[in-house]
Amino acid sequence: MIANVGGLDRVLRLMFATGMGYLGLAVYSGTMLGIGLDAIAVLALLTAVFGICPLYSLLGIRTNPSNRSQDNV
Repeated sequence: MIANVGGLDRVLRLMFATGMGYLGLAVYSGTMLGIGLDAIAVLALLTAVFGICPLYSLLGIRTNPSNRSQDNV
C-alpha cells in the first residue's frame, strides 16, 4: 500500500491518540468507555506510525503530498 497520510495529519493523529489513550487509561480506567477510548487510540496511533489509513483509501483521500502524482495506482 502507498502511504496516504501526510505529515500534519500524522502529528494530529498522534496528539489525538495520546489524548484518547490518557482518557482511556487514566480517567476511565476499567470501564467500557475506557476500553473503547483505548481502541480508538491504538487505531489512530497505528495509522499515524505507518502513514496508511484504510478509510482514506476507500474514499480516495490523500493528504501525503509526495504521493499525489500516483492517483492512478
